[in-house]
Amino acid sequence: MNFYLKGKTSNIFLLIASFVIVSLILWNTNSFFKKFKEEERLKMEIWATAQLELLQSSIEDDPGNLTIKVLQNNTSTPMILVNKDGSTKTNNMPGELASDSLYIQNRIVRFRDENTPISIDQQGEHLATLYYGNSEVLTKLKYYPIALLLIIFLFGAVIYFFFKTSKASEQNKLWAGMAKETAHQIATPLSSLLGWNELLKTEKISPEITKEIEKDISRLETITERFSKIGSLPKLDEYDIVEETRDAYDYLRHRSSKLIHFSFNSKIESLSVQLNRPLYNWTIENLVKNGIDAMKGKGSISIEIIPDGKYVNILVTDTGHGISKSDFQSIFNPGVTSKKRGWGLGLSLVKRIVEEYHKGKIKVLSSSKEGTIMQISLKINP
Repeated sequence: MNFYLKGKTSNIFLLIASFVIVSLILWNTNSFFKKFKEEERLKMEIWATAQLELLQSSIEDDPGNLTIKVLQNNTSTPMILVNKDGSTKTNNMPGELASDSLYIQNRIVRFRDENTPISIDQQGEHLATLYYGNSEVLTKLKYYPIALLLIIFLFGAVIYFFFKTSKASEQNKLWAGMAKETAHQIATPLSSLLGWNELLKTEKISPEITKEIEKDISRLETITERFSKIGSLPKLDEYDIVEETRDAYDYLRHRSSKLIHFSFNSKIESLSVQLNRPLYNWTIENLVKNGIDAMKGKGSISIEIIPDGKYVNILVTDTGHGISKSDFQSIFNPGVTSKKRGWGLGLSLVKRIVEEYHKGKIKVLSSSKEGTIMQISLKINP
């Protein structure tokens, strides 16, 4: 518990620290933008002063190198100079649009919104008005905070999904721990049952009874082994897929209602596949039981094994009410179930066993009101 609280506290601290850092970057960027804009304003005022010097000088007078240099050096700020007679002069703007009066008027309105125009006066006489826009660098810098806010949003989304994944991981560890503890708890009475069954064999009891008890004890041992493997990577060994599938099929057939008709068909006599026996049997058991539930305890269940190139397909068919096509993928998600009871973990475990542990595939091959076909595909040993 202390470890969990420490981890949660560190995550909150990390989130706050990240928010503070990003806020400082935004504040610093905004300050830099304002300072840069002030410097650009000062540069334009100097340009306007040089322009005044040029307007005051006559054709014969030399305006001076400094004036010419100031006027020529500004190559980044777009500007429009409107003289007192209404004539205009553009600088750092597309040459082909300089003669378009409508374009010039639209730009004047835009520049007036971006920056306060500079009036060029001499001894109370108005000579011209300078309208200027933001330079390319300033324009890019203007949109930088927006880009940064998008980064913050993405950063927040990453943190959210990280926390969500961490929480799911903690829950998975908890369930895995509970499963292992359940397996440990089952082992004690299971050992006792083995002893009682051996004692029953010495009594005058039908051997068929003790044989069936042995089968159920063996089944409990298998279930215990399944639970003990949850949360750890299971070991795969070479097994005959036909024999293992038939064993799981026979066990369920003998312990299911007589109203269920079972059939088993294999296109091959034997085929070697890398399997974890307890988990594979669990997969077949889940698919068959889901089929029985879909048929409400009455109908037909068939299992068919068909080799297909490098894979072998195991088809489990029922005559239940079927699955909506829109639910073909979602039924494998944890918590999804159509039953009033249950946690909706069966098919989720089946998918994990087949795809993550055995590197195979599972899908709903087809489904209608007449029934559903589930297909498991496993790689054949080379």
